[in-house]
Amino acid sequence: MSFSSDIKEELSKFNTLADKVNVKCELLGYLFTNNTSFINNGKILRYATESEYTINRFSKLLSNLKIDYQISIEGNTFVIIVKRKEIPFDIQIQEVENKEENKKSMIRGAFLGSGSINNPENGYHLEIGFSEASNRDEIQKILEKFDIHTKQLDMPNKKSIYIKDGEEISKLLALIGASKALLKYEDIRVQKDMRGKVNRLVNCETANLNKTINASIEQIEAIRKLQKENKFNKLDENLKEIALLRLENPDMSLIELGKKLKNPIGKSGVNYRLKKIIEIAQS
Repeated sequence: MSFSSDIKEELSKFNTLADKVNVKCELLGYLFTNNTSFINNGKILRYATESEYTINRFSKLLSNLKIDYQISIEGNTFVIIVKRKEIPFDIQIQEVENKEENKKSMIRGAFLGSGSINNPENGYHLEIGFSEASNRDEIQKILEKFDIHTKQLDMPNKKSIYIKDGEEISKLLALIGASKALLKYEDIRVQKDMRGKVNRLVNCETANLNKTINASIEQIEAIRKLQKENKFNKLDENLKEIALLRLENPDMSLIELGKKLKNPIGKSGVNYRLKKIIEIAQS
């Protein structure tokens, strides 16, 4: 089962049916989405979805408001037909905005109506499609009041809002009451972020190690060149000491080399001496 289905299963069991206004607000959220259409010259409302949880919740809302409907299956799609005159259009946006719970119910209905969300393992993406740009704008405006920021997709046959930020998606899941899904989402998100940090650290360590090895190879080649050309013994004692240490310890860091000297010095001092050896070898 997909991550979207898990969320819709949880939301379909949400216990808010005692409050008729909340029920109407959730229903209005459904009606805003692109899975809802009006047919037969606008006399019939048709809602279609492949989600059994979504259709079950929609039928519960209609039954709760004593609205007659017909349900059927067309291939993989569940369809509910309702006479337009049965729909309680008395609920207005102004009424929705009067109570926080009403706003949450409307957002919940919109997500159930046509929302989708990726498994966070595969990336962060939540999207809700709408039948009209005005419906999309209303939902976006409500989400902004809850400090949840969305972006719009505006195409001839597609009006939607979407979120690609993991934290913003978590905020929306919390808003609509998907607490179990939120915990699972956050758990995956934290693990994913930790893996990303570990990978970055490993890559950084690997890059540093490669840098050390490459520098060491260059230093050793310079030292051996001096030995081959009988110039090594002409180096001063400090340079000879660090050169012999490098030959004995090709994988050792500059800090560790500095500690092994008779008179220990720091990383910059070691680096200076080895660079001096390379310059002499090149000249």
